[in-house]
Amino acid sequence: MPTAGLPFATSVFSVDVDGVAAHCNPVVCVISGIRGSVSVIGGGEQATGDIVLIRPGIEHKVECTGSGLNAMYLDGVSWPGRAALAERLSGGIGDLALEAIFQNREAQDELRRRLTADAPPCPQPLATVIEDLASDPMSRMTQFELANRLQMERTGALRLFKAVIGQTFRRFKQWSGLRHAARQIASGELVRTAAMDAGFADTAHLTRTFRLSFGLTPSEAIAGLAKASPGSPVPRRDPSLSLQT
Repeated sequence: MPTAGLPFATSVFSVDVDGVAAHCNPVVCVISGIRGSVSVIGGGEQATGDIVLIRPGIEHKVECTGSGLNAMYLDGVSWPGRAALAERLSGGIGDLALEAIFQNREAQDELRRRLTADAPPCPQPLATVIEDLASDPMSRMTQFELANRLQMERTGALRLFKAVIGQTFRRFKQWSGLRHAARQIASGELVRTAAMDAGFADTAHLTRTFRLSFGLTPSEAIAGLAKASPGSPVPRRDPSLSLQT
């Protein structure tokens, strides 16, 4: 599935933490340590390396004691690996992923192309739906509206959405809101304001969803972002890296 020109987001953030609690990534995620290696642990398995690709929907924790963490979330990418939990990236693909984490747009596009080489194509009507959902985190689009816009029966439309996007329709809508809230929080907005603007019922709803998706509460993320911000004594390849979509 070529992603050039499609409204899929690549979100990158950096937090100076020793690790994150058990959670399930909503989308395919690539992580690296700020100062050292990282370990992804879950279901009796462990993957350790300088850069690791993590499967979505699998509960795991991340350990990066004294290292800090860079994380890149890839919307619209179905799991391309064979591992049940995570895979260490090395060689050319590892170098490419690292460049993508450090906000090299060409590297991000190339990484997407490699990871989605065998994925089904994205029909233009579905691309338009994705763009509308991503641009409006408070969208109340229903399954029936999705089916109508795709000119398909409801269950068929939902199956197509999951096959192309790698997430269910419901989860993608929630992820779009969560991503919007994370951007707001990273820019200094109050958590309660971010929750309201992103379509969450209240601060507690956002906090719960945030922790289940990232392994951190919004307050923990804010503290980690502050410690990893430009001007802090954290050795980093790119001092501008904080959160990017």
